[in-house]
Amino acid sequence: MSTPLPAETTREHRTPSVAVAAIPVITLIALLGFGYILAELPVEPLLVASAIVAGIVAWRLGYTWDEIIGSVAQKIAKTMPAILILITVGALIGSWMAGGTIPMLIYYGLKIINPAYLALIALVVTSIVSLCTGTSWGSAGTIGVAFMGVAVGMNANLAMVAGAVVAGAYFGDKLSPLSDTTNIAAVATGVNLFDHIRHMLWTTLPAFLTSAVVYLIFGLNSTGGTVPEKVNTILATLDAAFTWNILLLLVPVVIVLGGAMMRKPTIPVMLISIVVAMFNAVVVQGISFKDTVVSTVNGFNVEMVTASGFSADTVIEDVTRLLNRGGMNSMMSVLLICFCAITFAGVISVSGSLDVLISRLLVGVKSTFALIGATIITGLATIGITSNGQVSILIPGEMLRSAYIQRGLHPKNLSRTIEDSVTVIEPILPWTSAGAYMAGTLGVATLSYLPWAVSNWIAIGFALLWAATGIGIARLTPQEQEVFAAAE
Repeated sequence: MSTPLPAETTREHRTPSVAVAAIPVITLIALLGFGYILAELPVEPLLVASAIVAGIVAWRLGYTWDEIIGSVAQKIAKTMPAILILITVGALIGSWMAGGTIPMLIYYGLKIINPAYLALIALVVTSIVSLCTGTSWGSAGTIGVAFMGVAVGMNANLAMVAGAVVAGAYFGDKLSPLSDTTNIAAVATGVNLFDHIRHMLWTTLPAFLTSAVVYLIFGLNSTGGTVPEKVNTILATLDAAFTWNILLLLVPVVIVLGGAMMRKPTIPVMLISIVVAMFNAVVVQGISFKDTVVSTVNGFNVEMVTASGFSADTVIEDVTRLLNRGGMNSMMSVLLICFCAITFAGVISVSGSLDVLISRLLVGVKSTFALIGATIITGLATIGITSNGQVSILIPGEMLRSAYIQRGLHPKNLSRTIEDSVTVIEPILPWTSAGAYMAGTLGVATLSYLPWAVSNWIAIGFALLWAATGIGIARLTPQEQEVFAAAE
């Protein structure tokens, strides 16, 4: 004789109307719009408050607490591999700093400055630094500032150079396996990290090349300028702090890039790179084993450098800001936002509210072009309203993933389009934190460098072009479609 289920678990579920389904989303937009942008409140409690509202809606629709928390747990379980990647990324950055890999790339990047092609060089070098560090803000705030100093000293077009720095910083960040937004885009859409990165090349690489041609054609009228003393100071400091062994220090980068091309598991590849970088730190750079281990947890600190004749007390702020980064702890704030956003997504999805909203959003969307266009509009609206790149990636990714699968389109089309309409758009909007940061850091107003940040806005054009022609659009086989649908 079976035992009857508790009364709470037998509640009748009801399908929400469009108005009811929209309540949690409107709440999220209102809280982030007023609380995050205007009142400058932390984003995490605003996400939790939105999740509470979504939970109340779900409960009123007949869903129990166990069902709600079970949906949240399921969402978190699915994203756990990507969360582990984010933590590993923090350790990787710290070890690459201690081992001298990232400082070496910055050093040689600054040495190739040619006044005649400053904007083009700024684009390329900033891209490399951002690709290897996974941080657009960090690369723009360090090597980007150095390029702006060069531009000022040469009386160059500051808006163009600033646009090139922003374009390069976000190009590298977008394609870096170390980037938080790149990992979050893969998490939100359930796509393998390196599959996501490779698929982004369809829009990101043409956008990058287009911007490079623009900088090459326009050039700068400062051929006879000289490199400011600050750049020479940065070079001298890095040269004194680290030992340069190009072949050895590039091995950690080769391991990660090689693992990506061979489609090897992400975390083991990164762990191998970390071990090699730690070897470089101890053997090549002379950093103690204890400090090397600490750098993977708390991040690298220039005070760890023990080179003969080097004094951390004399290091200028630009170099300190450039080197003191990384570590697993540096990812904790990102992970907290992820957990809060995933909680909201889990609560709102259990009641079917997402399905109702998506159905209404996609009314009349029949073609691939229309779906890509709807995704772009959703991404632009989300980043424009919330001003938070991480949230603006997570929410559309969760909302639209099933629509792509149902239409036989690989979710990596979604992850790519979200990055095209959110990640690279954020720094060219004056009211976002990224736009304000770039303007304040580079000393050029957002709307002034916007036209010159070519690759940031032209990627949307390539996304629509490929959607219209079918070029670069990945489709699912019937078997793959079943696998992705089963994982929903």
